[in-house]
Amino acid sequence: MGTTKAKLLSTKEHDPGIKIARRVLALEADALRALAASLGPSFVAALDALVAVTGRVIVTGMGKSGHVARKIAATFASTGTPALFVHPAEASHGDLGMVTERDAVLALSNSGETAELADLVAYAKRFAIPLIAVTSEPASALAQAASVALVCPAAAEACPMGLAPTTSTTMMLALGDALAVSLLERKGFSADDFRVLHPGGKLGRRLLRVADIMHTGASLPLLPPTTPMMDAIIEMTGKSLGCVGIVDSRGRLSGIITDGDIRRHIADANVLRRTTGEIMSRSVKTIRADALASEALQIMNVKSITALFVVEDGRPVGVLHIHDCLRAGVA
Repeated sequence: MGTTKAKLLSTKEHDPGIKIARRVLALEADALRALAASLGPSFVAALDALVAVTGRVIVTGMGKSGHVARKIAATFASTGTPALFVHPAEASHGDLGMVTERDAVLALSNSGETAELADLVAYAKRFAIPLIAVTSEPASALAQAASVALVCPAAAEACPMGLAPTTSTTMMLALGDALAVSLLERKGFSADDFRVLHPGGKLGRRLLRVADIMHTGASLPLLPPTTPMMDAIIEMTGKSLGCVGIVDSRGRLSGIITDGDIRRHIADANVLRRTTGEIMSRSVKTIRADALASEALQIMNVKSITALFVVEDGRPVGVLHIHDCLRAGVA
């Protein structure tokens, strides 16, 4: 059985499709290395122009370049650079109204001679709107009209006929990523900014802060150390967090009583007549409000506890239960 499986894997490894796929990937990888090596003053000029934009970056392109342009616009928007894809043919029929003098235009065309871009290019020139071209032809009409031309190095398309846009669109896409990330870092775009723009899905959950899901205010189970244990149990039951924090006269967290602590003292017939200060554990695990919720969950898992008090300057400002993390999808 094992020999048969090994032969089958060996046969698949030598399938002609594998050889073709590796050739395609090698060609595109070589093109990306050449693109990286070609970056220079024009790339910096493009960044300067995009950073100065007070409106949006209008990304445009036709055909396969248009598909790439849509993705670049989405990447810009999600990393702190407002952007919009405008179809060049639709621009000629009214969508030029989407482009303002506060914007910049990023136009993609491998040949630089895409006829459908003509009206959008003319509009940008007429109203002195910065125009950044991404093309493989430095002498093309688009490159000559542009404020800045980002010229992709000559590279063969991966298609055996050299016709289907493959290597060229890969370079365009990668150049868009390079622009977006460079802008992100120039603008000091932080993880908090990223979370604001990605509230949904796995990214949003990974970037949740403790402050976003912790219990605060009246829902905090807090008592002084002189409180009878009977009252502490009532407080713990009412707040349904499985614990109560003990605070001193200055409002600082000095201890904690958990469900586990009560179970450990159940054999003590006088436990209900004792005070919280006598029963509490002084070893309190805490966390900052600005910490990631995933960090809090990890602490609770490692320490085998179900709640963490959130403190500022030693004073409790919140409490986070493991169920809060699970409900929020933090894992």
